[in-house]
Amino acid sequence: MGLSVDQLREALTALARLDPAIARALERAGHPPPRISARGYETLLRTIIGQQISTASARATWTRMQTMLGDTASPAAVLSASDESLRAAGLSRQKAGYARSLAGLVATGDLDLMNLPPDDEAAIAALIRIKGIGRWSAEIYLLFSEGRADIWPAGDLAIQIAVGDILGLEGRPSETLVRTLSESWRPHRGAAAILAWHHYSMRGKIKADAMPL
Repeated sequence: MGLSVDQLREALTALARLDPAIARALERAGHPPPRISARGYETLLRTIIGQQISTASARATWTRMQTMLGDTASPAAVLSASDESLRAAGLSRQKAGYARSLAGLVATGDLDLMNLPPDDEAAIAALIRIKGIGRWSAEIYLLFSEGRADIWPAGDLAIQIAVGDILGLEGRPSETLVRTLSESWRPHRGAAAILAWHHYSMRGKIKADAMPL
């Protein structure tokens, strides 16, 4: 599971002591709620299904997949389903291939989601062997499903914008710069990422509160 409320608060309190910009961001946006997903195959299957479509479409496709497969937690169910059945559930040919890639790696034991390498970069490397799972998706899984404390999805657009706002930068910093700027936030960058998303979601309110009356 992801970082708990208590873990988030402890990490962000430590960061606020370390960096006045984080302290000010917490004052503006408040403490973020946790972001927690279940660990394992089913979460990654849902990730693949939800790529590049709306939340409503992803939910509808998942419901059809549950009806069609019967057991969405079983890789064998995807491997035994026909291409026609997967397309009828709403998966494109490409996503059906991605789902089979995930199911195959898990079914054969080539990917053990309950025992990913403890090193974050090694765990990311293991996950991106799945077709359709890139670095961002792997990082999100490790943060939300495993609660890895120092995961930092610097390629995320919202995080880049929020870091720029939090640190008072002009314009959106690049992924490379965001990675460099975060070095002093180790080993709590996962909590910093969750704060950044929260801060980004509160941008309108924060700007409105900052306007003079």
